[in-house]
Amino acid sequence: MTDNKEIILNSAAFNTKVKTYIFFVVLFYLFISVIGWIVIPFWVFGLGQWLSNKFFHTLKCELSNKNLKFSKGLILHIEKTIPLENIQDLSFIGGPILRWFGLTLIKVETAGGGGGGHHDNNIMSMIGIIDSENFKTEILNQREKIIKEKYTFAAQPNTSISDTQLLTDIKNELIEIKMALKK
Repeated sequence: MTDNKEIILNSAAFNTKVKTYIFFVVLFYLFISVIGWIVIPFWVFGLGQWLSNKFFHTLKCELSNKNLKFSKGLILHIEKTIPLENIQDLSFIGGPILRWFGLTLIKVETAGGGGGGHHDNNIMSMIGIIDSENFKTEILNQREKIIKEKYTFAAQPNTSISDTQLLTDIKNELIEIKMALKK
């Protein structure tokens, strides 16, 4: 059986332009809302820079040998851990505003994320990762490695595993499936 220890392979660094992007996106939403007009002076003269900087420092993304972990947020802190074998698609989003800031957004979709309806739990977006193309390649390479190991192990009959060990492995897999379905 494989080792259960999780090893961090890469910790992503984020482009500092994310702070400016956040500042202007929030400013835009304040500008188009009626109540936002009251907050705009505070946002422009200090609050915006301070909160954008604080938010930037909450961004964290790690690729391990098993999972992709991402966290962000000040008031509403979001942490997502996606098993690499569950990743269905990695997309780059780079509209005109993101390109103007020199940023890219990596969108990660997991199993079940492509259907209709509300499926935000199956999508994770990471903005401003430095060298995002290489980070995406690392994620895909590690995902392929895990899938190959999983199916190679399943395809090879192993006579050295006892019936008890086999039943224990099946039980553990069923528990993992049950826990995944509860999320």
